Amino acid sequence: MADERTFGGCRVSLVQGDISAQQTQAVVNAANNHLWMGAGVAGAIKRRGGDEIEREAIAQGPIRVGEAVITTGGKLPADHVIHAAAMGDAPTDVAGATRSSLELAREKGITTVSFPALGTGVAGFPVDECARMMLAEAKLAAEAEGSTFEEIRFVLWSDGDMETFRDELGKL
Repeated sequence: MADERTFGGCRVSLVQGDISAQQTQAVVNAANNHLWMGAGVAGAIKRRGGDEIEREAIAQGPIRVGEAVITTGGKLPADHVIHAAAMGDAPTDVAGATRSSLELAREKGITTVSFPALGTGVAGFPVDECARMMLAEAKLAAEAEGSTFEEIRFVLWSDGDMETFRDELGKL
């Protein structure tokens, strides 16, 4: 299976690694609705990017699950962090948080964005369902009329997550 596909002029790509090290205009934080940054993806972003990211996020919260807010990137290679609240109980929360993040990125003129596998850590959402939903939302955003996305990247931590996303990308 391929590690990237092109939809509507936008590259949807998969890489294995650390989301906090990505050189895209924005990285997405797998957030809780209070926007506190503790462990997992949020912890990695906060450690590398600095406490100011969390302070700026909390000042905009709390938000509803499925919504997203944007902050600066602090000391990250990315200019911005999009905090997507995807830690709810419903499968639609992951899709909604992905959609909200992409809409916010588009509104802010961001053309390259990196996502983790939302909701699959502490929230325990199944990786296969996450991959299916997130990749479908990325494809919709990439193919939307007037889309200016150049790359939507999915940054996966484990071999298993990478393989699952690769399989789902091949099905699109």
